[in-house]
Amino acid sequence: MTSSVTPPLIPHRHRAAASTAPASAASRIYFPPLLAAALAASAAASAAAHRRNAPVAGSDLRYNLTITFEEAAFGTKKEILVPREENCAACGGTGAKKGTSPVTCSVCGGSGQVRSQQNTMFGSFSTVRPCDACGGTGKIIKEPCPECKGRGRVNKSKRIVVNIPAGIDNGQILTMRGEGEAGLRGGPAGDLYISITVRNHRLFTRKGSDLYITMDVPMTVAALGGDIQVPTLSGTVKYHIPEGTQPGTTFRLREQGIVRLNTTQKGDLMVKANIVIPKKLTAEQKDMIKKLADSLGDKVSEAKVGKKTIFDKVKDKWN
Repeated sequence: MTSSVTPPLIPHRHRAAASTAPASAASRIYFPPLLAAALAASAAASAAAHRRNAPVAGSDLRYNLTITFEEAAFGTKKEILVPREENCAACGGTGAKKGTSPVTCSVCGGSGQVRSQQNTMFGSFSTVRPCDACGGTGKIIKEPCPECKGRGRVNKSKRIVVNIPAGIDNGQILTMRGEGEAGLRGGPAGDLYISITVRNHRLFTRKGSDLYITMDVPMTVAALGGDIQVPTLSGTVKYHIPEGTQPGTTFRLREQGIVRLNTTQKGDLMVKANIVIPKKLTAEQKDMIKKLADSLGDKVSEAKVGKKTIFDKVKDKWN
């Protein structure tokens, strides 16, 4: 029985236009819905069977690693334990018991797919579906590996040493090629992505490769100038505060920041001056400051001595 092709129905008012259409448009083949669906399913099954036999890359893995501020600044090495699927060492990933090998499926002949012929009112056509005997792999394991139970893969945890480069920042990701899960049927292993979290520092904040710190500066040093000790990640350094330094003034210490990632250049340390005013002064100190205020023409309030209460009198008696 020969198959027949039914042309698409064309409304009468469009017949003239259809006759002048390009040959590619006029020669399109029409398949009834049921037949088209069957052909599409057959093509999909064939493609799926092909994918089952093809090498498959292993899955990528993600690992969250927390490090200290100093470790991010200077770089370090960390040993991590990564749970993942690996090829079974006992069977080499074949899934078959040691000394045996998977055999070719006798039903599909190793293709992983079974073709069947169907006859319909539109003609005969063949469909392809995955082989039920081998699950579409084309191989049958008669004696499964006792270690992996025929899967060819086992769950293991591997210790991996991670090199943390100096200058890495919070939220950045390190990539370790081939340290993900093992591939299937000879496919490449996946990658391991390590997401870095950097702990905060008790003194410094970071913006890129620059560090920021707020330092207390005595009022007298700010007014007259003097040296202060500034902490850095490598120790303390002496810095001269110029006279007349105002509150909030920021000084830049060159190359006292963090090294820029994958370079030898370093950022700077930004020191913000917090001028400290003494809260308690002796009478002599107050008198000296008042004389300074008078010489500068500043008006200061006079301290008013209030009348002592009975509680003050009792306190003075016991003192």
